[in-house]
Amino acid sequence: MDTIKELLKNEILTASVLSWMVAQVLKVIVDFSKNKRINLERFTGAGGMPSGHSATVCCLTISAARVEGLASPVFAISVLFAMVVMYDAMGVRQAAGHHARVINKLVENVEREMQTEVADDLKESLGHTPLEVTAGALLGIVVAMAVPILYRLK
Repeated sequence: MDTIKELLKNEILTASVLSWMVAQVLKVIVDFSKNKRINLERFTGAGGMPSGHSATVCCLTISAARVEGLASPVFAISVLFAMVVMYDAMGVRQAAGHHARVINKLVENVEREMQTEVADDLKESLGHTPLEVTAGALLGIVVAMAVPILYRLK
């Protein structure tokens, strides 16, 4: 119990985890508004609006700046980590999702021709569009700025 209390005192960690959770809940809501059904896989799945990855690393970075200062090693590491994560989300993982869509169509055509199932579908929602990354980043910034207010209310 003391370990949990100690962890909750860490504003940087608390804010970052909260930011990820808010982003994931929003993904379920956005997906529901589009598809008119609740898809709880969106809570843990990759891809979608907003980017949970971007929300988390931007919240981490802003929180580190606020708590540790702009000249701190923690802030420097957070900035570089955020850059890599957001670049990967828009670049490599987005491309992998595109490849999965193409492969799934090819497999579908082969299965239709052969009249037999060849393979399971590959997961297509892997990366993020620039809009999803930007929305996640803004969410992370908002949470990073809001959490200190919540800590002061205690």
